[in-house]
Amino acid sequence: MLTALVVAADGTDRARTAALLAAAGWRIREADDLRSALAVARAAELDLVVADLDLPGGDGPALLRRLRLIGCRAHLLGTSRGLTAEVREAGSAAGALAVLPAPVDAGVLLRFLLDRVTGTAVDALHGAADDVVDGELSGRLQSLYAGALPGRLSAIADGARSGDAPALASASTTLAGTSAQLGHPEVAELCRAIAADARRGVLAHELVDRLLDLATG
Repeated sequence: MLTALVVAADGTDRARTAALLAAAGWRIREADDLRSALAVARAAELDLVVADLDLPGGDGPALLRRLRLIGCRAHLLGTSRGLTAEVREAGSAAGALAVLPAPVDAGVLLRFLLDRVTGTAVDALHGAADDVVDGELSGRLQSLYAGALPGRLSAIADGARSGDAPALASASTTLAGTSAQLGHPEVAELCRAIAADARRGVLAHELVDRLLDLATG
């Protein structure tokens, strides 16, 4: 199994990207800053790093450079909410094969993974924000989502049943991210509500039941 490291200070963006990669079969590691990302890279052999170039203090491009200096051989992919020509240039100069707008579009990310950043795939990514995901990619995404859904729902139900609010919040946030991107807004909305309550220490059993009914009905 390939391993990907997702680095972003924003927990929602990080969870969304991590969920998409996990649905595609990747083993996921996460970090929220340069220091923790480098610690993961030193301890694990990584195949892909998806790093937010907007990390505080200019640490996004710096992270990519540091990864190469410590011998990380992973493919490097940058993201940015304020994507400009200057940001793209900074990411490319730091070693990123492509810089994508954040939050990362599901179809664009899957295309990146399927093509394994070879040849024209990298060139296509530079205009990917305006691309329309074709039927084959869309079908593949929905298949990945459906395959991962039982496990995601089980994690949410287990968190609610055991009274583990942090686990419930994490599992709900993960499912909310992929559901929103892949055209399941009602599932995403319920998951966000469950996660918000769980962060306050509230176990919303009624919402969890509604989610299970909706997602499996």
